[in-house]
Amino acid sequence: MYCNRRGRNVDFSYTEEQLMLQDVARRIAQEKIAPSAEHFDRVGEFPLENIHLLGENGLMGIEVPVEYGGAGMDSIAYVLAMVEIAAADAAHSTIMSVNNSLFCNGILKFGTEEQKQKYVRAIAEGREIGAFALTEPQSGSDATAMRCRAVKQADGSFVVNGKKSWITSGPVAKYIVLFAMSEPDRRSHGITAFLIDTSKPGFHRGKTEPKLGIRASATCEIEFQDYVVAPEDVLGTEGDGFKIAMGVLDAGRIGIASQAIGIARAAYEATLAYVRERKAFGAPIGTFQMTQAKIADMKCKLDAALLLTLRAAWLKGQGQRFSTEAAVAKLTASEAAMWIAHQAVQIHGGMGYSKEMPLERYFRDAKITEIYEGTSEIQRMVIARGETGLR
Repeated sequence: MYCNRRGRNVDFSYTEEQLMLQDVARRIAQEKIAPSAEHFDRVGEFPLENIHLLGENGLMGIEVPVEYGGAGMDSIAYVLAMVEIAAADAAHSTIMSVNNSLFCNGILKFGTEEQKQKYVRAIAEGREIGAFALTEPQSGSDATAMRCRAVKQADGSFVVNGKKSWITSGPVAKYIVLFAMSEPDRRSHGITAFLIDTSKPGFHRGKTEPKLGIRASATCEIEFQDYVVAPEDVLGTEGDGFKIAMGVLDAGRIGIASQAIGIARAAYEATLAYVRERKAFGAPIGTFQMTQAKIADMKCKLDAALLLTLRAAWLKGQGQRFSTEAAVAKLTASEAAMWIAHQAVQIHGGMGYSKEMPLERYFRDAKITEIYEGTSEIQRMVIARGETGLR
């Protein structure tokens, strides 16, 4: 326990329920996900059976209330479960993160009762896959530059035309939270959020992207051609889409920080085992001072990332503002994951570079955590603006 800058004690003592969910996640991760991770990474196949298993055990809707098919747990439980799944395979945790943070979170906060029942339940139970469509080919960090248009009709419906890119789970998603410009002259205040059923006419999927890492997490471009959104499928209030997106991304950054911690932990634990066993010049390489320095730095970065992520999750669970803390956690954890994975490969030498060991997969997977849901550069901007109050 420590006192945060708001003068309140932050208690990271885990409850019995949180630890039980962590145990469930760890068991599935070790028994089902880890043994199949290399296969799914190699072939780039979406691990649908494993995702259904996660859903059946409450891991695809951890913070979703029980009445909507979720586990009814909190943000701390989400962090603990995400770390376990990511330590086994980052791609599985990416799918889990999108369902939990980007899809369900926004609908729970801004959706109607009918929307929650229709869209959240199937996703939280793992029967269907959700996605989040904000990025476009020409607009990544600058979301207000989007060109996807939603034109309102006389009956209150909207006709959507445009493309979105880098949509995680796009190739398999049943439902998507879409952000489109409904009033272009109003820039950020002219963006509206919509709930999309991908089985309806006017929705098209592009090719699955060939990625460096998280290869089992399917990603594609999607296109809308005169897709009609009914009035009841507008999420929140017209023109509030940008606010909804930014709020959802704040929560999503806790998930990506947790994913980064899982990747880093896996790389660190593999390295600990290796430096104890591997000998050079007649001694375990863990006795060499340069190796020990790397191990010490790995441990410090890993622990710092976890504590900062738990702080952000705790603040979210308390209903307090957590934008800056989420950015701090995501930035610290993602850069720690990349650094730790890098050092792990270096310590393993040639074996770290070989596909016979998972170290090179950890290295490839870690990189994405510095990019999606806000690049490291964007996180620094969020943090600085939060601290200075300047725009």
